[in-house]
Amino acid sequence: MGIDCISDKQLEMLTEVSHYISELANISPNPYAPYVGASAFSHKAGYHMDGVTKWPDAYQHIDPARVGNRQRTVVSDQSGKENIVKKAKELGIELSGASKEVKELLEKVKQLESRGFQYDNAEASFELLLYRAKPDYQPPFELVDFMVVVESRRRPSTRKIAEEMLSEAMVKVKVGGEIIHTVAEGDGPVNALDLALRKALLQYYPSLQQVKLVDYKVRILEESTGTESQVRVLIESSDGTNSWRTVGGSTNLIEASWLALADGLAYWLVKNKK
Repeated sequence: MGIDCISDKQLEMLTEVSHYISELANISPNPYAPYVGASAFSHKAGYHMDGVTKWPDAYQHIDPARVGNRQRTVVSDQSGKENIVKKAKELGIELSGASKEVKELLEKVKQLESRGFQYDNAEASFELLLYRAKPDYQPPFELVDFMVVVESRRRPSTRKIAEEMLSEAMVKVKVGGEIIHTVAEGDGPVNALDLALRKALLQYYPSLQQVKLVDYKVRILEESTGTESQVRVLIESSDGTNSWRTVGGSTNLIEASWLALADGLAYWLVKNKK
């Protein structure tokens, strides 16, 4: 069957079909795949984005809607004010390129990316930055402090002394005017943190139960500095219908994981106005 036999309506389903096949095969969709990838029609640099805004056809080989995809505005340290304004508009937030808020947001993005954050594939974390910049923003929860303990315990077995790793996390968060203190054990420090945080928040947001962590990635940014390297943690979460990615960066892997975990839950609560 030649391409001429494919109708425009069938062609519009190309991206959806590609993602469906990835789901059946239990593999992550390639964000850089031609036409159907999430980054196939993404635009990043400031001058580039300005040109796309004025004449999209000069920077795109086809209209992404023809293959069921969409144009993405990527915000990073290479971005200009135009990217932030356009991205905010996509999210229903009106900002002026000449406003003080946009200038401060641009500086904040550059500062955070120097610490390991990157918003190219973590749009949920960037969207939270936009909401937090609004004067009427009310966070669904705030971190007071957390502590993670990892220890190796020796326990008797039928044949020998076996060792097991124990991870325990203590979390204090503030919801409204109340501080909640919870403790949880998990399969590793990140899992323990996740369980402790959820234990606290489920008391106030029971529907948060449907949000699951579906992917967790760690990237070492400065290999030459060894264990002092900056690390970036990228987390993908899902509520069974939609999925989103959040990012955390730090020289401390646990802190980077916490920032990405907290953003993942906060994003869903803000979007659903729970």
